[in-house]
Amino acid sequence: MEEMGARALEQGIPLSVHLDLTYRCNERCVHCYLDHDDHGEMTTAEILRVLDEVAEAGTFFLTLSGGEIFMRRDFFEILAHARKRMFAVKLKTNAVMVTRARAERIARLGVESVQVSLYSHRAEAHDAITKLPGSFRRTIEGVKRLREQGIKVSFANVLMKGNEDDYGHVRALAREMGAGFTIDPMITPMMDGDRGVLALNVDPERLSAIFRDESLTEGAPRFSPTPAGPAPEEDAAQMLPCSAGHTLAYISPYGEVFPCVQFPYPCGNVRRQRFADIWKDSAQLAEVRSVRLADVEGCSTCVHGASCSRCPGLAYVEGNFRGPSIQDCERSYAITGVASENLKRKKRVIWLAAAAA
Repeated sequence: MEEMGARALEQGIPLSVHLDLTYRCNERCVHCYLDHDDHGEMTTAEILRVLDEVAEAGTFFLTLSGGEIFMRRDFFEILAHARKRMFAVKLKTNAVMVTRARAERIARLGVESVQVSLYSHRAEAHDAITKLPGSFRRTIEGVKRLREQGIKVSFANVLMKGNEDDYGHVRALAREMGAGFTIDPMITPMMDGDRGVLALNVDPERLSAIFRDESLTEGAPRFSPTPAGPAPEEDAAQMLPCSAGHTLAYISPYGEVFPCVQFPYPCGNVRRQRFADIWKDSAQLAEVRSVRLADVEGCSTCVHGASCSRCPGLAYVEGNFRGPSIQDCERSYAITGVASENLKRKKRVIWLAAAAA
C-alpha cells in the first residue's frame, strides 16, 4: 500500500476516489453535514461515464457513499459497472435498506467492504441520533445479512453528546457480529460552512479520557500524552498536509470535484469537463498541491507539529486552508493537555472580544 501510494503521488494518479451517489437519506442524523434535498443529481448515464473517466485516470480504490446509497434505484447498475471497471469498491451505508436479496447481490459483485454507521448499542440512543424510529433494529438486521454472505463489515461510531459513553459497547457488539470497528470522536462542520453542529462535540475533559482509553487499541495507548514536538525543518518543507488533491479526490452527486469530502473547495465539474482534465489542469487543485507543512501558519514550529492530524479541509471551512485548523488544535490539546500557540491566540481573541462586549 505504501508503495502504491508513493507511486501514485509521483505519477500524479488519483489512486482513491470517493463518489457520493446522492445526498438524499432515509435518516436525518443530528450531526450530519449534508443538505438532503435533491438539487439535480447526476443521471445513471452520467455516473457510468464518470466511472469510466475515473478508471481511465488510474483510480483503483472507489468509495460509493451518500446520503444513503440505496435511495438510488439504479444503485446496483452503478455498482455492477464499477466492478466491471475493476475498482476495489467500498460501500458506506446505514444498512437500514439491506435486504437478504441485496446482501446476496453485493456479495456476488465482490465488494471489498461495507462501512455501516452505528451510534450506540442502545436502540433509543441510536434512533434519537438518526431520527428514524426502528433504525437500530433495521441496521443490525442489515449487518447480519451482510455478514451471512461473508461480506467484510465495519461499524463507524461517531461520538457526540448523548452517545459518548457507548463506544465500548458498540465495539463489543462489532466483535460479537464479526465486524470491524472504527471511532470518530469529533463532529465536523456542514459542507456549507455552518458550524452550529459543532455544539454536539464531546466536552474536552471527556474527549481527553476517550483519547487515553487503552482498550481502544488492545492495551496500547491510542495517543501519546506527550507532544511530539515541531517537525524537522527539512521535513516540513516537503511534508504534505494530507493526500487530498494529491492521490485522493471527491465527486459530489452533482458532479462537483473537490480535493476531499471534508474539503469543499470547488475544483471543477465532471458535467462540463472530463475528470482527468480536472485532475491535471485545475488551478484550484494546483493551489492545494502547492502547500507544504512549512507554509502553514504556525504549524511546522508547533509543539504538535510532528503528530498533529491537521485537516486542510477543516482549515478551509474555518477560513483558510493555508492556515491552522483550530478544531485539530483542540484535538491535540485534548490528547496532551498542551495548548498550541494557534489555540492560545484564538482563546485570546475570544477573551478580548468578550471583554470589549
